Amino acid sequence: MGRQPLLLIAAGGTGGHMFPAQALAEAMLARGWRVRLSTDARGARYAGGFPEDVAVQVVPSASPARGGRLERALVPLRVAGGVLAATARMLWDRPAVVVGFGGYPSIPALAAAWLLRRPRMLHEQNGVLGRVNRIFARRVHRVACGTWPTELPAGVQAEHTGNPVRRAVLERAGAGYIAPGDYPMDLLVIGGSQGARILSDVVPAAIAALPPEVTRNLTVAHQAREEDMQRVIDAYDTAGIRAEIAPFFDDIPRRLSEAQLVISRAGASSVADIAVIGRPSILIPYAAATANHQAANARMLYEADAAVVIPETHLTPDALRDSIAAVLTHPEGAQRMANAALGCGRPDATDRLVELVETLAQERR
Repeated sequence: MGRQPLLLIAAGGTGGHMFPAQALAEAMLARGWRVRLSTDARGARYAGGFPEDVAVQVVPSASPARGGRLERALVPLRVAGGVLAATARMLWDRPAVVVGFGGYPSIPALAAAWLLRRPRMLHEQNGVLGRVNRIFARRVHRVACGTWPTELPAGVQAEHTGNPVRRAVLERAGAGYIAPGDYPMDLLVIGGSQGARILSDVVPAAIAALPPEVTRNLTVAHQAREEDMQRVIDAYDTAGIRAEIAPFFDDIPRRLSEAQLVISRAGASSVADIAVIGRPSILIPYAAATANHQAANARMLYEADAAVVIPETHLTPDALRDSIAAVLTHPEGAQRMANAALGCGRPDATDRLVELVETLAQERR
């Protein structure tokens, strides 16, 4: 009797790549597959959340966007070394399917799979393909998209699977929404670590300028960077707004499910969580995101009338105040936004990915 089929997951060292990769790994293990993660030394530090049964294969890789001139000059050699190492490992233990989730550390495994003609596919989390996924989009058998619509290279077909979300989010999928009214209301403010400063600059002033009939009922949970916390605390205290400020909330799913409104960056994972739980949102795409992909991520909720989108160039306290008031003083409209967000959610994203993997394995057997 032969060994169980092997799924090789190739992913980079950021949460945006690793969270959906982890979700797929957990699901495939449960279905009796063996799973191996191919990443570089940096990515391996983010692999702690993967199940113990997932073998981590560290291969050389590098990004031309980091390091000095010498390090950048050595990138092709490091990547070539990684491809050779991945190819040798693949010849010894041939994967039934290779899935790339993006990031430069995914290059060696995807290149080796292409050289050896192994079944291979990509999962792109954002509304614009990342650099590595764009390179391989025409060299794989399937492309799965977490955000829809996703901007694709000419001639590339893709399937909208959605972005896998954490189990804690799934447990609150479609949680009943309490529309805003003359009673206690919760507003959640979340932003990625890179782009949270502007939210700390603008959000407290916008909330302070809301009508008293709104602020008297409002409690704010605001995620802010360590260096910004004291001034955010002071801003809310001065305005007499009840607020909880922290650099990280470890119970975001609960807070999302209890919120009347969410103000957030438009990272792929955040947008997926908001949609699966079903909440009105004001999205402020991070302007420095590669290829402006956060604006693309926000498009689905915006076009469904589930979210207000404010570009950074238009983000002022007055503009944000007006958008917050438009949601919190119109309960019927807020309820429609919540329903529309829920309609965009893909709580079965992991199952869809599993189906693609198993179908590809059967087709290419």
